[in-house]
Amino acid sequence: MNKTWNNKAWFLVLPMLVLVAFSAVIPLMTVVNYSVQDTFGNNVFFWAGTEWFEDLLHSSRFWEAMVRNLIFSFIILAIEVPLGIFIALNMPKKGWGVPVCLVLMALPLLVPWNVVGTIWQVFGRNDIGLLGYYVNALGIDYNYVQDPIDAWVTVIIMDVWHWTSLVVLLCYAGLVSIPDAFYQAAKIDGASRWAVFRYIQLPKMQRVLLIAVLLRFMDSFMIYTEPFVVTGGGPGNSTTFLSIDLVKTALGQFDLGPAAAMSLVYFLIILLLSWVFYTVMTNYDAES
Repeated sequence: MNKTWNNKAWFLVLPMLVLVAFSAVIPLMTVVNYSVQDTFGNNVFFWAGTEWFEDLLHSSRFWEAMVRNLIFSFIILAIEVPLGIFIALNMPKKGWGVPVCLVLMALPLLVPWNVVGTIWQVFGRNDIGLLGYYVNALGIDYNYVQDPIDAWVTVIIMDVWHWTSLVVLLCYAGLVSIPDAFYQAAKIDGASRWAVFRYIQLPKMQRVLLIAVLLRFMDSFMIYTEPFVVTGGGPGNSTTFLSIDLVKTALGQFDLGPAAAMSLVYFLIILLLSWVFYTVMTNYDAES
């Protein structure tokens, strides 16, 4: 029997394709166009080829910013994923505590990024901020404006406060989908809590953990608003990530060619590393 194809469904997808073309493809092509050209103003451009890409790959400023990005993303994943799993495991599965915990977990996610940066900018100040005041009252010399380590700690704690809830909610969704029969069988076999987690809960959370790791890696690697509001990339260049360096190049120095080349390399790095994360975790899931 020959299968009948109904191509009319494409007309339903056409508005979305047109919207994506205007919102993604056309700006991307514009960036590609800028990345291979140079201008002296007056909207007059001339061919530059791969000059901007070569300068970028030989720029110590670019590599230092990327290293800071990689270190930040690694720290964020190392903290938020285990912490999110721990909180999700200890959240109630039944009763009135479920909606209360879910609402509390969702609250940080509802706060806009620039507001989060403003909150922690004030919260960490030594004169009017509770965090800065009480940390210094304990005898610890804390000043995120002058000390690079304090600035890193502030940005990391801020991101953990803001985004751990996402990992918690994803892990909790995976946990509540586990049938009670699994726990009953484990109880009959006398399995320990660690064994239940290792052989029942963790395998059932692998899919949502893959989503959580990918989302948190991409978000942390593209972070801009929060550290820019809190530290402005300082002190010095200690918290100048690739996104902040890109904005400084494009808007601060108005170097459109180098900024376009940097944005394309930045995009390819995120795409490549996300593909590596996805491939490794899906292969591990298939083998286990």
